[in-house]
Amino acid sequence: MGVADLMQKFQFVVDSNGEKQSVLIDYAVWEELLNLLEDIEDSEEIDRLRAATEESIPWEQAKVELQASRADV
Repeated sequence: MGVADLMQKFQFVVDSNGEKQSVLIDYAVWEELLNLLEDIEDSEEIDRLRAATEESIPWEQAKVELQASRADV
């Protein structure tokens, strides 16, 4: 479910002038909204990491280097 679909489930509390003051949402809708936000955040992080200029190394090499650094302590 997308943001627009979730927003259809929002209930707005308005003042005497009809101005929106707050939003009421069911907890299940809140959880779905949080999941969407986390997905967006993850996607942005993936994009940032892909654009990074740092060279990646194979996992086996990283594991060897990590074990070596722990042996030095």
